[in-house]
Amino acid sequence: MTQARTRQRSPSPTSPIKRLRRDASEPASSRFAPGLLDENHAQRLHTEYAQSEPFKHIVIDQLFDDALLRGVKDEILRNIQFTEKETDIYKVNQTGDLASLSYLTAEQLALFPSLSTLRDALYSADFRHFLRTVTGCGPLSGSKQDMSVNSYKKGCHLLNHDDVIGTRRVSYILYLPLPRSETWKPSFGGALELYPTALNSQGILEPLPTPTKVVPPSWNQFIFFEVQPGRSFHSVEEVVVEPGLDDRQRLSISGWFHKPQHGEEGWEPEDPMRDKSSLEQLSTSSTPLTPYPSSAPDSHEEALTPSEISFLSVYIDSIYLSASNLKMLADRFASESSIELHTFLRKDYAARLETELRALDMADGFSDPQRQGAIPPHSSGVRPGTGWTIRGPPHKLRYCVSDSSVTDTSAIRELEIKLFPSTEFRSWLRLLSSLVPTAYGGIEARRFRPGLDYTLARSEAEDSRLDVVLGLTPSHDGWESGVWGGWDCYMAPHEGEEDPAVYRSGSGEKKGLENEEEGTLLVAQPGFNRLLIVLRDAGVLSFVKYVSAEAGGCRWDVYGEWAVEDANSD
Repeated sequence: MTQARTRQRSPSPTSPIKRLRRDASEPASSRFAPGLLDENHAQRLHTEYAQSEPFKHIVIDQLFDDALLRGVKDEILRNIQFTEKETDIYKVNQTGDLASLSYLTAEQLALFPSLSTLRDALYSADFRHFLRTVTGCGPLSGSKQDMSVNSYKKGCHLLNHDDVIGTRRVSYILYLPLPRSETWKPSFGGALELYPTALNSQGILEPLPTPTKVVPPSWNQFIFFEVQPGRSFHSVEEVVVEPGLDDRQRLSISGWFHKPQHGEEGWEPEDPMRDKSSLEQLSTSSTPLTPYPSSAPDSHEEALTPSEISFLSVYIDSIYLSASNLKMLADRFASESSIELHTFLRKDYAARLETELRALDMADGFSDPQRQGAIPPHSSGVRPGTGWTIRGPPHKLRYCVSDSSVTDTSAIRELEIKLFPSTEFRSWLRLLSSLVPTAYGGIEARRFRPGLDYTLARSEAEDSRLDVVLGLTPSHDGWESGVWGGWDCYMAPHEGEEDPAVYRSGSGEKKGLENEEEGTLLVAQPGFNRLLIVLRDAGVLSFVKYVSAEAGGCRWDVYGEWAVEDANSD
């Protein structure tokens, strides 16, 4: 698991820094680009904002006076420390809340004259009035300041979310991509992606799997939008450019304007449920299950029947079908609540699978050396007739699944529709787990594409589930080391001390079980022909980490989950 690491940033060039003196008599408007806050300009932006798609937002090309912003950049690089943070939803280098500038000593504050000026200008009454005029959002707090500096270097990303947490009213981001002397190219990654929404079968708005607006960062660019529950879904592409000698990074200042706080004009008591974090609402979900026929496997049977062995031996290596081996594996599972079985499938079946999957990756360009870690288009791997389609919604998950409307005789499809749902496989699971599977669901052949796909953390509120993941990712050192992501992670239940957006993930630096102080229960790296079985208790969070664009191919598996009962229960 990646430890949060604090490190001193490299100093900026040794050329003298121009110190901007703060003059309290100067209006906040003098800090911004000329004419930006003019009422007529704000009204024009309001019209543009109202017509923007896929949700209401504004992109301002030049926000601040350039000399001020250059001073801010120099102060950040010289004096601010970053902490590397990684969860299921992001990987980023971040500072603490810049509201803490208010609590610095005079000597400490002297290190940040430009940054203090920028912060004061952003949260000034003039700029808050400008934001209200453009968005029509209503009053904004001047006392609650919420901003930080974020550095996205190679591998950093932020997945789909709508920013709905607490009293947030307007989200913003100010870009300072480095080096200042070089234009940030779209091929570097790090673009802001905005998603359209549609009603799902329950009548709830959800983001569609593919963004319809992509905004690459540029110096002094400012983007803002009102936090809109169920609408303001956005993400940040992975940064894929090497830092190089000039330390390329997507540097930005981002944060939120909040609703008025107690004692401020416009304050209203909050409904504690109305602005509940979208991630908190999503972290508990339930997969629909299909009950088995009423006749359950005999819990007293200690071996598979000859007919069950005949069916299962088409797919599973014989070593995992013998009664003695199953008894030994059952004892191990009982003590650890998880088990990973290598070389699970028959060698001939596994060879057929590997050939088919490698061919698909090559045909769709994922394993083509010419890609060189570039982010593939969102349409990659889902060409008509390929047998794969995108599954979402991306604020919960995104990956490709087999298309049931396309005739598919592939080996992976056969595992999905024949082996996993079979009563024979149910009997095998009973013997290995000493639990009786009563229903199954979520059985899918899954393809996680580099630079695009993942699942976010979720849990069952009340019931335990038996998770079964047949890893089919062709072997490569990048998977084993964890640098390409794609690992299965299980974490202890969330205790409520912070929003679920802020729990930390497992990483490739730690394999296997138990880092309980950090909350990580199990991390399993992608691999080929490995079966992972985990008894996931109620409240335990699980996710598949985002697959980096650097990965040399897709992460493949067949997944399913089972409701289970104790074999000894009445």
